[in-house]
Amino acid sequence: MIDMIKPIAHDTAQPPRSVKERIDFARLAVDIKAWGRELGFQHLGIADTDLGDAETHLLNWLGRGRHGEMAYMATHGTRRSRPQELIPGTQRVILARMDYLPQGSRESETVLNHPDLGFVSRYALGRDYHKVLRRRLHKLAERIQHAVGSFAYRVFTDSAPVLEKALAEKAGLGWIGKHTNLIHRETGSWFFLGELYTDLPLPVDTPAENHCGTCRACLDVCPTRAIVAPYELDARRCISYLTIELRGSIPVELRPLMGNRIYGCDDCQIICPWNRFARTTNERDFAPRHGLDAPALAALFAWSEAEFLKRTEGSAIRRIGYECWLRNIAVALGNAPTSDAVLTALKARSRHPSALVREHVRWALQQHS
Repeated sequence: MIDMIKPIAHDTAQPPRSVKERIDFARLAVDIKAWGRELGFQHLGIADTDLGDAETHLLNWLGRGRHGEMAYMATHGTRRSRPQELIPGTQRVILARMDYLPQGSRESETVLNHPDLGFVSRYALGRDYHKVLRRRLHKLAERIQHAVGSFAYRVFTDSAPVLEKALAEKAGLGWIGKHTNLIHRETGSWFFLGELYTDLPLPVDTPAENHCGTCRACLDVCPTRAIVAPYELDARRCISYLTIELRGSIPVELRPLMGNRIYGCDDCQIICPWNRFARTTNERDFAPRHGLDAPALAALFAWSEAEFLKRTEGSAIRRIGYECWLRNIAVALGNAPTSDAVLTALKARSRHPSALVREHVRWALQQHS
């Protein structure tokens, strides 16, 4: 949905022509990037709005049904790939990157190799990134407005039909890898993206070049083989989709492949050679909360709904809801080594009011029988 956190596009009227003619847009672009870095972004770039090739790829992906139950991917039609249709008057998109790999968290491989622990995708360990990036982008827009006067803009952070990775590639922030994530050759892929749609005719940056080469590490490591071909992801098999987007029953044949991943999956990023250059973040908002970087599954499964809501306050995890949280943990407990703690935890939820939870608990118990 479109970002409605607070009023944006404060003045959608075009600045007087004489005012625009006096603006040094090349200098302004340099200043915008400097202001963005001052606000905590690691890299900013500027793209035009021509996404013809990306639109073709999107439509083919939707046509194959690979978006699963994410109906919103198709609902908005070409507004996702044509920024002017989403926000009329848009000429440029300012893209901003913010690193999120937290310092001091347990190593991902360590958690994945201990099946009695739950793995949470590293992006979700701290404060909800939507709020963090959106606030900084609004500050950037205010800084631009102070310099040039009123201008039309909208701020987005994974909150509207935006092809952010295709735009970021055009803006030079990285290339779309074979796993369909964005990669930068100097910093890897552990970063968030935010966008500022604007009517300012800023000079655009040089698109990034692809450096995946013949590597296929991400395809080979994917637990569920969701990367069906280079640059082609079938979301219906992706663990991130299964644990976050899917609201119903997880396909039985995929449950054993999920291991102890209870919210998202980072395997394709962990294995990517370019992430040897990844940098940890200094953003305290992204530091792990409530020990979710290496939590014990049995302890998580015992959380009441009130505890879930309290401990996920301000976190992206809360959006999946308590029922899906228990569903995901039940699958992980089914994949964990048999122990008294695991069996006790599962049996305690065997009569849960939710049919969805009960179904996954029954399956988990069957794995230990």
